[in-house]
Amino acid sequence: MPRRLGPTILSALVALVLTACGSSGGDSSSNGIASKSPDQIVAAATSAVSSVNSVHVSGAVLSGGQHVTLDLNLVNGKGGKGSMAQNGLGFQIVAVGPEVYINGSQSFWKTFGGSAAAQLLSGKWLKAPATGQLSSLATLTNVQKLFNQLLSSHGKLAKGKTTTIHGQQAIAVTDTTNGGTLYVATTGKAYPLEISKTGAEGGQITFDHFNQPVSLAAPPHAIDISQLK
Repeated sequence: MPRRLGPTILSALVALVLTACGSSGGDSSSNGIASKSPDQIVAAATSAVSSVNSVHVSGAVLSGGQHVTLDLNLVNGKGGKGSMAQNGLGFQIVAVGPEVYINGSQSFWKTFGGSAAAQLLSGKWLKAPATGQLSSLATLTNVQKLFNQLLSSHGKLAKGKTTTIHGQQAIAVTDTTNGGTLYVATTGKAYPLEISKTGAEGGQITFDHFNQPVSLAAPPHAIDISQLK
């Protein structure tokens, strides 16, 4: 079973933020965040995202030679769905309540599970407890756990300039210890809009579509991971 995949993707995202510390929709009125200290800005972003109903997370990160992409719609307190890939090996993921489901191609399963897994699971959904072997993947679909890790992992912070991120005004916060920048919305809610870093170990993760409707449903006919032991 794919024991390496989840930790690799999660560590790549956290590595991006360790070399960073970054913001979404709202009204046009200033929220006053730009006048606060860097640590206060990050704290405000953490607080704002903790109460969202849903959020779209997408982007690409290069870490330790691993190229990771993701496109996820997350529902606070319920789970999420979308797609991810590591070095071109893509898979779909759905997390609903206590269960996480993944569906990968034959090459995906062969790489992360071996030939037997590829033969059995190619094109099918695998179900596992969110607290079990796929717990690292489940973390990526948990709004609270994901943002707690992303926004709490940083070094010394410095406030940058206001700029426009995806059409919205934002304030930059740079991690001067590790490099990288977090952009937080300066209008409406102080949502994190983007985390980015340049260089060989960099990438960009975008947060948008806050509080938009997202429907979640468990895939039918999934193979329970306990049946494979």
